[in-house]
Amino acid sequence: MGAARARRPAVDPTLEVERGLIDELGGSGVVVGLDEVGRGALAGPVVVGACAVRFAGGEPVAALPVGVRDSKALTARRREALVAPIGEAAHAHGLGWAPAAEIDEHGIMEALTRAALRALDALGCPVDAIVLDGSADVLSGRLAAAAPGAVVPRVTLRVGADRDCASVAAASVLAKVARDDHMVELSRSAPDYRWDANKGYGAAAHREAIERCGVHEEHRRSWNLGVRTAPRADVLWSADVAGAQRAPGARPDPQEATR
Repeated sequence: MGAARARRPAVDPTLEVERGLIDELGGSGVVVGLDEVGRGALAGPVVVGACAVRFAGGEPVAALPVGVRDSKALTARRREALVAPIGEAAHAHGLGWAPAAEIDEHGIMEALTRAALRALDALGCPVDAIVLDGSADVLSGRLAAAAPGAVVPRVTLRVGADRDCASVAAASVLAKVARDDHMVELSRSAPDYRWDANKGYGAAAHREAIERCGVHEEHRRSWNLGVRTAPRADVLWSADVAGAQRAPGARPDPQEATR
């Protein structure tokens, strides 16, 4: 038998990608990392976090706090402890939300795009470059359409950016904490679904509660929720992510394969 493969040590994300983008723009400007939370949940909104870092002379004006990582790699307590330091170090930060009803009406990709645009608007500052976690540029065209003739931020796609890029990791932490808090609040008015524990994802107890109690207004009704409900006639698409499946007879979204 061969030697066991050594596990790669966890490496904190850096601002090297962001610095490279700013170097191409002359060494000064604002880079924003974007990341989403809640894409694969059965209930609740999707939330996009935005974290802006300002550079001057090729260096960040303020470093993001030590310990920032992709939110999935951190405990809930550690994520919560990082929110205030991220807010203090970031040039600006913001959140964009898209509720379940909007996901049902427009599909998950369009809902994510809308949430990302809202997060950028919430920053309240000019942006020179954007790092987007993923492989589908759902922003450049929309940014250009919103400001015809204007120079729009350059969008850089990077799969695993929440692991490698500190601005994106920080955005993921902000979005995760905000969405988790929101799901805990929603759970107070609908305790049977245990959203305080499962955050709207497809845990067995959550699916059992849907079967027992029915579908709540916070559920994504166009998705396969594990109950015998007819799909809404006006919803044509839903996502095959994290246990959610396309409703019977629904047509796939043309962008689905790129995420």
